[in-house]
Amino acid sequence: MRLHLSSFLLPLAALSSSVSLAAAESPAAATPNTPADVLSVRTSSAVAPASTLDAEAAGTVFNGQRVPPMAELTGQELDETISKGYWLVEFYSPYCHHCKALAPIWQTLYEFYYTSNPLGVQQQESDNLNSFTRYYDFKFAKLDCVAFGTACSKKDVKAFPTLIIFKDGEPIKRHTGVKELPFFSNWIEEVLETIRPGSRPANGLALPKPGDHEVDLMAEPEVAEAKDRNPAAGSAAASKLNALASETAAFATSTTPDKPKKTPNPAGISTPLTAEGFQRLVTTTLEPWFIKFYAPWCHHCQAMAPNWAGMARDMQGKLNVGEVNCEVDKRLCKDARVKGYPTMMFFKGGERVEYEGLRGLGDLINFANKAIETSDGVADVTADEFKKMEETEEVIFLYFYDHATTTEDFEALERLTLSLIGHARLVKTSDPALVSRFKISTWPRLLVSRDGKPRYYPALAPKDMRDVRKVLGWMKSVWLPIVPELTANNAREIMDGNLVVLGILSRERSDEFIMSKREIKNAALEWIDRQDQAFQLERQELRDAKQMRIEEAEDRNDQRALRNAKSIRINMDEIERTEVRFAWVDGVFWERWIRSTYGIDVREGERVVINDEDNHRYWDNTITGNPIMASRTSILETLQKVVASPPKISPKSTTSQLEHVFFKIRSGCSSHPWLAVGMLIGFIVAVYLWGRKIRRVRSFIGGGGSGGFFHLDGKEGLLGNSGTNGKVD
Repeated sequence: MRLHLSSFLLPLAALSSSVSLAAAESPAAATPNTPADVLSVRTSSAVAPASTLDAEAAGTVFNGQRVPPMAELTGQELDETISKGYWLVEFYSPYCHHCKALAPIWQTLYEFYYTSNPLGVQQQESDNLNSFTRYYDFKFAKLDCVAFGTACSKKDVKAFPTLIIFKDGEPIKRHTGVKELPFFSNWIEEVLETIRPGSRPANGLALPKPGDHEVDLMAEPEVAEAKDRNPAAGSAAASKLNALASETAAFATSTTPDKPKKTPNPAGISTPLTAEGFQRLVTTTLEPWFIKFYAPWCHHCQAMAPNWAGMARDMQGKLNVGEVNCEVDKRLCKDARVKGYPTMMFFKGGERVEYEGLRGLGDLINFANKAIETSDGVADVTADEFKKMEETEEVIFLYFYDHATTTEDFEALERLTLSLIGHARLVKTSDPALVSRFKISTWPRLLVSRDGKPRYYPALAPKDMRDVRKVLGWMKSVWLPIVPELTANNAREIMDGNLVVLGILSRERSDEFIMSKREIKNAALEWIDRQDQAFQLERQELRDAKQMRIEEAEDRNDQRALRNAKSIRINMDEIERTEVRFAWVDGVFWERWIRSTYGIDVREGERVVINDEDNHRYWDNTITGNPIMASRTSILETLQKVVASPPKISPKSTTSQLEHVFFKIRSGCSSHPWLAVGMLIGFIVAVYLWGRKIRRVRSFIGGGGSGGFFHLDGKEGLLGNSGTNGKVD
């Protein structure tokens, strides 16, 4: 029996989602939309029932007073709204676990102060001059940084949740992270005392607990009389706070030198990490880390340990390397959704991507070096720099931007980098020379350059460019080189669902190897050009057909037909096409698999096969019966015959006869599900009727008695068991 492609592949475990473990999360960690297989998706909050939403829309009640919903600002109105008076604004992400933990504290704090009595008078409404809001000109608000990332970036918000107190639009106090309600109350009291010196209770306040809807007003210390107040102390505090605000504003507008960066992995070792260390060093920082999750009893972990240590030594001063013992820190590994050992992940700023490559020393170092390139974000390149990159990189994603490109656009772009590690480079540019070379007329625009041949991301709207999941899905479809090497890591990605022109080459014959690769690449480039031309021609034919229908309806003055003709949408994605890919495989390294699957011995020379993995068949001969050679002409002539429907060359099977019948049945069932269901029902009915017939025959033979017993001379026997047809002596 022949070996299948599955025997050529190595099983790899994949993780699909990311868990934040930080006390304060970075903005990059708060966005959902990283590919399921490769990039992390955050845990979103549960949807509240309709009754809860209606209640929130109507406001809440605290100490018997109605409290309106807290102001939810937008990025466009933020600066204008906070330009007058004092504003305490929470910058948060709906996907941030710590923001969710702060939510009840934040809501109770708002309700408590909104209904508080500055002058000791109860039941003050918000429009009353003596209400808390009017007396101190102090308001609460919040801003969703996922929806309005640019506004948050302008306020230098780098982690969630961040609370900032603004005075006339200028920040005067800032705090990041979750604290208890008394901390925030004291924090606010310092500012209120500067606004109205001597107006705050000297002994503090009786505070509610998070989630409470009332507080004992009698327990609150009485506000001191005016003669007992200390305006001088309040004025001094106000002067101090105003000076601090001026320093903050001056600091924001000045250019100060950056803090020196901490040298990563100074000792060149893999640092053991506990849950506390993981939170402190990895998830609460923007430092990149390459981390191994393992178990001491795991044989694969033991075998990989020397290579992991060697990679850590090579990464000295370049990249932080760590390891987590899942037998000791089981909860940490469970939160990270580690499903097998060893599992290796690259972390940066709360985002992560799992390493799915081979575990050799060179493979680990190669991945680590590529991961380091993403640490500084998406590089901005010129035309000369891009040309130099093309000499060493087979696949480059190029993002074009202009002066109107927003912070949200760039942040969405940054979230793509981790998923591209080990696959392709991502850079951005605004160089007019590159704009002219690739004929860019709309911004932002994304393309992939493979061997200098561009292919454009079809969506043009800025909101589509910010849809990380869709963009990454397109990237995955084009991030392989035009003619990649078939390996255990990418075999499924290349072979499944595609018709693959596979060159079987040998590195031992260097001249033939280089020439064959060049011929296969030339064939691939010409085939792509042909397909592009056919695509354009097919689309033009559909457009012409639509125009003919419109003109015909206009000639007949048939308004209904005219509306129907104009409503026709030409969607080329709905047209089924056979995707053709090109690849090559090392015939010496995979000699056994190639001989078992295709019956080819690479020692006899370079060969080419056209493989259809979904149907378990392949072609290795031209229309004349000769082997397909590694030449542009031989490949293109044969490929044209193979993609015809039906193929003009008879295929060969990669499976045995029994497997071939099984795959045919399975393919037929998947292609015609209703027919398969009908056949299954018919089979069940036939078995049932056949069973009934057998029971009737047995009942007739047994005389309708007790199921196979019969009487003979008063003696009994089991039918078929005696071996004497029921006769006895």
